[in-house]
Amino acid sequence: MTTADGIATGSTLTHLECTWCGETTSADELHGVCTACGKVLYARYDLGAAGKGFSRDRLAGREASLWRYREVLPVRWAENIVSLGEGYTPLLRTDRLGARMGLRHLLVKDEGQNPTGTFKARGMAAAVSRAKELGATAFGAPSAGNAGGALAAYAARAGLPAGVVMPVDAPLINQVEAAVAGTQVWLVAGLISDAGRIVKANAAARGWFDLSTLKEPYRVEGKKTLGYELAEQLGWELPEVVIYPTGGGTGLVGMWKAFAEMEALGWIGGRRPRMVVAQAAGCAPIVRAYEEGVELARPWEDPHTEASGLRVPGAIGDYLMLRAVRESGGTCVAVSDEEMAEATRELAAAEGLYVCPEGAATLAALHHLVDAGWVGADERVVLFNTGAGQKYPEFVRFDLPVVAATVGELP
Repeated sequence: MTTADGIATGSTLTHLECTWCGETTSADELHGVCTACGKVLYARYDLGAAGKGFSRDRLAGREASLWRYREVLPVRWAENIVSLGEGYTPLLRTDRLGARMGLRHLLVKDEGQNPTGTFKARGMAAAVSRAKELGATAFGAPSAGNAGGALAAYAARAGLPAGVVMPVDAPLINQVEAAVAGTQVWLVAGLISDAGRIVKANAAARGWFDLSTLKEPYRVEGKKTLGYELAEQLGWELPEVVIYPTGGGTGLVGMWKAFAEMEALGWIGGRRPRMVVAQAAGCAPIVRAYEEGVELARPWEDPHTEASGLRVPGAIGDYLMLRAVRESGGTCVAVSDEEMAEATRELAAAEGLYVCPEGAATLAALHHLVDAGWVGADERVVLFNTGAGQKYPEFVRFDLPVVAATVGELP
């Protein structure tokens, strides 16, 4: 629809709702967390109205990006969409690897094919777009690496300044991709939690709208499109098992939100995948909380893993992750860095997919689940690779032979 104000997206966004206390607030002002309890706000939509004109059949012919689901995304006016073509990544069968594991339907959702090489593009596209629409003029965020690179790209695309604070040991390529896009980058001798405190302390003085994970309502809206795509790519029938690498957990809880929305739209039934959290053994607060049977996760002491995206000692969305796992009959698995490295080699050699360490964690977790008999041979299992392995050249190491330029037969 075109109006005097421009082209409307058809978004049916109505309000924001706290996922903890249920408090509601306007969706047409900039918000962070719930002012009543400090927990996560979710965007809510008039799904009844959306369902009248927004059907599965109408998706045919739409752009192959996450904005194909614009009626259930928060941006109201098309001119405010900040996009680099993110979303609609391939869902790839991995039959050779599946056969080795005794699984007939093993698939990988390859988020490494997004702009900036990771799934973080989804969240930042939605968050930057909506914040820009609501009047934000600068952005700040802490990052273990990939979120900072994505924020830098989308802020540049929007023509707005940004600042990123990263741990000093964040992957070098993430530092460079943020800086090259013109974003101010600071390295902190600490963890992402320390980076978060620094961003919070400096946001007001620098005019930043804080885009920290789940501390504003719209990054999760971009991530939830993973769930919409998964259903669409499987003919509107969800798989039996989803394994997701979990640091801040936005992708996992976003999918869980998407499943509920699609059921309300009449696009799917009530059956859900068993949701599996994969974490690093050196930083597994959600796994520990799940095993302890609690709703909130204690921060992990002395977190250590080379999978930087999993080195998140505490997550504001812990209760949302744990609810999704328990309500779905899923589970949580911790894997070692050594297992991730082996899974990286295994998936690349078997299927040509060079995945990030976090994506490899899902395959490592699957090995544990298969060994335990938790996954059936005929169940459809989807592993989420959240980024391109090429961004982590030091994670898997090889001692390659060097030969003289005059050598004839190779040794």
